[in-house]
Amino acid sequence: MKKISIVIPALNEELGIGHVVDEISVVKLKQMGYDTEILVIDNDSEDKTPHIARQHGATVIIQPIRGYGNAYKAGFANATGDIIATGDADLTYPFSALPKILKKMEKEDLDFINTNRLKYVNTKVMSPSHIFGNLVFTTIIKLLFGAPFVDSQSGMWIFKRNIWKKLKVYSSGMPFSQELKIEAYIRGFKCGEIPIRYRARAGKEKLNTVIDGIGNMKHLFVKRIQLTIKHPHAKIHKIIILG
Repeated sequence: MKKISIVIPALNEELGIGHVVDEISVVKLKQMGYDTEILVIDNDSEDKTPHIARQHGATVIIQPIRGYGNAYKAGFANATGDIIATGDADLTYPFSALPKILKKMEKEDLDFINTNRLKYVNTKVMSPSHIFGNLVFTTIIKLLFGAPFVDSQSGMWIFKRNIWKKLKVYSSGMPFSQELKIEAYIRGFKCGEIPIRYRARAGKEKLNTVIDGIGNMKHLFVKRIQLTIKHPHAKIHKIIILG
């Protein structure tokens, strides 16, 4: 029997976390041959998030050092599954789609799958400015690293756990998402992407569009410079790193 670890970072998500855990199709995953562990990484919440997560059957890992990347690193360190699946605790990502995504992973023998929120995008859920910003980031990532992803900022990914130790992901904050995708691609792992239906969030939004956007953009250029220094002869569109 294989095993999937579902890692969900959470900071003050008491309105959504219970519904998120309940949406995970444990029975369907079992029928596909996967045992399931659900890890909610509480990132120093000040509400009932960890209590509600436990009530709904999740294992809660406490990561007191705040940061999107910090939460995920704690989660990955505690995950025991062959596959890791991720997503936010605010109801935006459809965990019910995991069986479909796993079928694609198995059929195409993929190491890493990103999810694409833009194919079925709803402007009532994602504003035109966010859509445009996402497209800008995706274009820059394609130019700097050659990465083929359509939705570079999506927060739902599914990958084989054994590739994590081979990825050099340093970000402790929001750039963690884009850095993970870049690393999965440039390290030569077989990557794919699948469209999902992104939904309205439950609770208060924590993303600061301007500040986080600037931070993500800065991270991309610093990442590119670091790779150039370490691999000066690698071409931009052929930056597969095997070492």
